[in-house]
Amino acid sequence: MGFVGDDGQFTGFDLDLAKEVASRLGLEFVPQPINWDAKDMELDSGNIDCIWNGFTMQGREDAYTWVGPYMANNQVFVVNADSAIASKTDLAGKAVEVQKDSSGLAALQDDADLSASFGSLTEVADYNTALMDLESGACDAVCMDSIVAGYQIKSSGKNMKILDDTLSAEEYGIGFKKGEDELAKAVHDTLMDMKDDGTVAKISNDWFGSDVFTLK
Repeated sequence: MGFVGDDGQFTGFDLDLAKEVASRLGLEFVPQPINWDAKDMELDSGNIDCIWNGFTMQGREDAYTWVGPYMANNQVFVVNADSAIASKTDLAGKAVEVQKDSSGLAALQDDADLSASFGSLTEVADYNTALMDLESGACDAVCMDSIVAGYQIKSSGKNMKILDDTLSAEEYGIGFKKGEDELAKAVHDTLMDMKDDGTVAKISNDWFGSDVFTLK
C-alpha cells in the first residue's frame, strides 16, 4: 500500500513501515518507483534493496528471500451501505465492476459460475473509478482487494460496506534478492520489535482502522 499523495510525496502503509524500519536500522529511506516488469533486474543490479509494496508471495516463494507474510489480503465485494445485497448469491443479475488486470478479476475468472450469475461484469481502469460508479448507482458492487477497500472507505468516509463473503486470499511479503539473508533478518527483527512496542498497530490503525499486520 504505497502511492503518491496529494502533496506529490510517496505515502502509504508499507512506506510508513519501511521508513520506520530504516530509521531504526540507521539506513537511508529512499522510496524508489520501478517498472514492475523490471523488478528482478532492479534487485539484481542493486538499484533497489527490496520490493515492499503489496508484493504477493504466492507463486514466487522460491524466487526471493522473503520477510513475511506480514499482511493477508482477500478479494471482497463492496456495496453501498444501504444496499440489500448481503452475500455473493445476492449478486445474481447485478452489475459488478472490477479493475482490469487485477487479482479481483483473476478471482472472478476462476469462479466462472459466480461471474456468470452477474447481470454484467465490467472492467474499469482503477478502483477509484469503480467506487465512483458504485456511489453514483452505475453499478451495484465492486470486486477488489480487502485492504484497499478498507482504506478507501475509511479515508474517504464513503457510505459503503464490505460483504463478509470473500473470494481468493493472498499474502504480502517483502522480497529481497535471493540470498540477501542478513538484511532480510534485520528487517524482520525490527518489524517484530515494532510489533511488540505497538508501533505497527498504530500505523495500521491510522491507515485501515484495524491491525492488519500478521508477521510472526
